[in-house]
Amino acid sequence: MTRYFTGAGVALITPFTTNNQVDYKALETVIDNQVKGGMDYLVALGTTAETATLTNDEKAQVVELVKEKASGLPVVVGMGGNDTRTICNQIDSFNFEGIDGILVVTPYYNKPSQEGMYHHYLEVAKASPVPVILYNVPSRTGINLEATTVGRLAEASDNIVAVKEASGEHSQMTKIGKYTPDDFTVISGDDLLAITITAIGGQGVISVAANAYPEKISKLIKCAMANDFTAARKIHFELIELFQLLFREGNPGGIKALMNIQGTIENVLRSPLYKISDGLYEEIKQRHQLIYG
Repeated sequence: MTRYFTGAGVALITPFTTNNQVDYKALETVIDNQVKGGMDYLVALGTTAETATLTNDEKAQVVELVKEKASGLPVVVGMGGNDTRTICNQIDSFNFEGIDGILVVTPYYNKPSQEGMYHHYLEVAKASPVPVILYNVPSRTGINLEATTVGRLAEASDNIVAVKEASGEHSQMTKIGKYTPDDFTVISGDDLLAITITAIGGQGVISVAANAYPEKISKLIKCAMANDFTAARKIHFELIELFQLLFREGNPGGIKALMNIQGTIENVLRSPLYKISDGLYEEIKQRHQLIYG
């Protein structure tokens, strides 16, 4: 039985310079920190990467850099959209050398039915030469990929191997585990719920917080997956307030502020996103100091 994309993955940010260019040097540092921090795989060009604001050339350079610096860790690339044909065309023209999977968000804005999403994902999975991770995040897309649909997709295509589940609904997380095969991977899309999903049979997280705290997120997930929930809870309880602060004014504003506090990146986002308020910045700074002294 092969199970894909287990453990602690990171949804990589895209650092920018003060003149709003991609800061590839800072991105190298971020990736190096993930490798040294014990993360299990890297996710490039997800929502946290502000991918919607990147040019095609920037996307290509980011992916090449992630592959170059991954040091053998699996690399997943985000390839979502709301036009099935466009995604399949992108897959057909993409260089998959060094890529281990794609993360495909549910189609946003046009709000397809469950049957529409089922056929959408089957076409994408058929086109993809690498395994597909479904990505369900209703708060962003306006549509929920239901547990029964995830189960149908897992049974219908051997190339659909996992779901990044970020509905926030405990019952849905549980039902996905019930309706999918034993080798299907259920991944938390929310740092705050990573320990919960793992406790009910999930296999880890694609984390935002890991950009700043790779060692802690890696250890939390490793402990939880080893059923050492005493140790996992200790880390979770240490970070719970920080998790909440990071998302109070949206992602990736919070995590970029924290990494700026750490001295890793400039606190710059591309419009229409904007840096968090000064008050929240100070709250994150104080919480970081409580954690690390």
